[in-house]
Amino acid sequence: MKAIVYRDTGAPDVLRLVDRDRPEPGPGEVRVRVAVSGVNPTDWQARSGIGHPKRFAEVTPHLDGAGTVDAVGEGVDRGRVGQRVWLFMAAAGRPTGTAAEFTVVPAEQAVPLPDGAGFDLGAALGVPALTAHRALTVAEDGPDRLRPGALEGKVVLAAGGAGAVGHAVIQLARWAGATVVGTVSSPAKAGLATAAGAHHVVDYRRGDPAAEIRRIAPQGVDLVAEVALGANLALDLAVLRTGGTISTYANDGGRPVELDVPRTMVLNARLQFLVLYTAGPRARAAAVEDVAAAVRDGALPVGEEHGLPLVRFPLDRTADAHRAVEGRAVGKVLVDVAP
Repeated sequence: MKAIVYRDTGAPDVLRLVDRDRPEPGPGEVRVRVAVSGVNPTDWQARSGIGHPKRFAEVTPHLDGAGTVDAVGEGVDRGRVGQRVWLFMAAAGRPTGTAAEFTVVPAEQAVPLPDGAGFDLGAALGVPALTAHRALTVAEDGPDRLRPGALEGKVVLAAGGAGAVGHAVIQLARWAGATVVGTVSSPAKAGLATAAGAHHVVDYRRGDPAAEIRRIAPQGVDLVAEVALGANLALDLAVLRTGGTISTYANDGGRPVELDVPRTMVLNARLQFLVLYTAGPRARAAAVEDVAAAVRDGALPVGEEHGLPLVRFPLDRTADAHRAVEGRAVGKVLVDVAP
């Protein structure tokens, strides 16, 4: 089979297209013929060696993808052969991710993809959608599961509403009944956040964004899903209601976080840091179930018309796909594995 590998961490040029033996599934595992592989910031960071120590002599990257189960290991229902699935965390703690024609994962990390949901959608779920779910379910007085109506009456602020996680936050929050406000940095990104389903979009680089958000939510925002805490914390605190939650999954831009402790205390605010990989199996399993339900309801479409442009590369240009993600390409970067 064809696979992308790297043996040393570094720039995208360390990625190589090679021939490898087709892997065999072990007990509790499935083998998937990969159609589309999704690329996340975590993938290029691991390849670069940033915060992710390399554990294996050779690594095939990428956590997310979609394809068809073509073999199962001992203890797995053989009826799963031929099932269309989306994959998450394929390369987490394992040397073989989805940047290959075949990959092997634990059976529970291959989630059935319903009829009508394409492989592009499946490959775009994984890290972004599961992270968005976690961000929306950590508030002290909010739900720990998502379903239609679970966020009824709540106001959710999706910071960076044109990004992959921000896009999923908007879609999941709207599916769950929240009023959704997206913040963006340009008119083009405002169009994407609106297409994703945001009820209101605010350009944080123009005018008085705090006043604009307060006009939308006079009592304050219930929950902020934050992508750039250092840059946005002052705005978040200016619009957060008493007892509200800021759930932060990234600090894009790397600006140091300066916390106004008295103000945060008076708000009785919750500042919740999160990362999918250490969230624990219970939280991840709940996220998978709820995201799968949203997919069945047609609540998580992708493509420019739905607010998430798809940026595509063939397998032999995976290095260029990594460069696109590192360069902050707008939309979801996908690698077409199958011809």
